[in-house]
Amino acid sequence: MGAERLTQLLQHPAIWWGANAAQTDAISTGFAALDECLPGNGWPRSGLIELLIPRLGSGELYLLMPVLAALTKRENARWCAWIAPPYQLFAPALVAHGIALERVLVVRAHEPSWAFEQALRLGACDVALAWAHRLAAKEIRRLQLAAQRGRALGVLFRRHRAAHESSSAQLRMRLEPTGEGARLTLLKSRGGRKGPIQLSWNEAHAPGSM
Repeated sequence: MGAERLTQLLQHPAIWWGANAAQTDAISTGFAALDECLPGNGWPRSGLIELLIPRLGSGELYLLMPVLAALTKRENARWCAWIAPPYQLFAPALVAHGIALERVLVVRAHEPSWAFEQALRLGACDVALAWAHRLAAKEIRRLQLAAQRGRALGVLFRRHRAAHESSSAQLRMRLEPTGEGARLTLLKSRGGRKGPIQLSWNEAHAPGSM
């Protein structure tokens, strides 16, 4: 095998380099305690993450507001896509959290999984969010590869019961709401530190690229 062909293979998104060469291209979550536990000290700039929640409205969007604000305000920002959100977005709340509305795209789709995969794959989005009740392992694998290929951050919200299912997402965490914040448990993190993390929404800060 020639050196050029080997280089092409090693750059393929299906190749995982292991913990010592984990994803380092990251952007801060906006929460110092969480950044310290993640490889690259933040959310991956590309790839699929799963947030497992007990129910809708458990604080999952508070967790993401800092990074959504940072990504939508970047120079030459791509879209921030919301795929079939289960509720109506409240524009004043998004603005209050610093999100640039002109970069927000809401997609109403009969097949949310397909729309999510296309949003990740096509390279037009910096981040795409989607909600799912049931997905097969092969579907999640496709989403992970699509996010890597499109250089996008994919955020998939699922219920707690999905923790027992196989997943190709590069990062999985369980969220439990607390009084004014949340307790996170890292279930899967390539190169990160597993264990519980206590967050307060009042501690959020404007993130910057790593």
